[in-house]
Amino acid sequence: MCGTCGCESGGGVVIDLEERLLSRNDHLAAHNREWLASVDVRAYNLMSSPGSGKTTLLERTVRELDVPCSVVEGDQETTFDADRIRAAGVPAVQVNTGAGCHLDAVMVRSALAELDPPAGSLVFIENVGNLVCPALFDLGETARVVIVSVTEGEDKPLKYPHLLRTGDVVLLNKVDLLPYVDFSVDRFLHCLRQINPHAPVLPVSARTGEGLPDFYAWLRTAGTPAGRR
Repeated sequence: MCGTCGCESGGGVVIDLEERLLSRNDHLAAHNREWLASVDVRAYNLMSSPGSGKTTLLERTVRELDVPCSVVEGDQETTFDADRIRAAGVPAVQVNTGAGCHLDAVMVRSALAELDPPAGSLVFIENVGNLVCPALFDLGETARVVIVSVTEGEDKPLKYPHLLRTGDVVLLNKVDLLPYVDFSVDRFLHCLRQINPHAPVLPVSARTGEGLPDFYAWLRTAGTPAGRR
């Protein structure tokens, strides 16, 4: 069982524990958000399933954005992704969660202290690849970026509604593969709009760069702290 999100139901005791943990996390996340605002730094929480292309997208983004960036990398094990981001030329802190399936506000606060991002910069938080647990935990981010690839099912929004519902922007990645996979963009959009009517949807390819200027433009203007839904 995941001790922080109660993946196995154990009755009222588990629910009460979950509520207390989430309340404490939300309190710490609020402090993170206040601190980020005080130093004029915007933070973006990137969430997706494993293999959606988050790290490749992030590598290209930090290389091409004309804004100072740093990265918090979340994985259960290894430093592979942080090594890739550092090779792209920006500071990165790896946070390994062990058996944990998500980052939380405490982990992010420690990583921010180590990164010490400069005023006017952006911090990208690459969450652990998971479509369930990360949705529950506010990290103090400015906004949430949800990434879905065309190699996944069009019905992902209905299967994992809470995560897709909390997205402030949805990136549909790997659109360069659309000619080769059985994926209907129209059906995906239909499913998404049932649970998130307002988030912009940006078709992108981290491999070719298609659509990424639209994402970069969104990043430059998405400065209002997100309220968790």
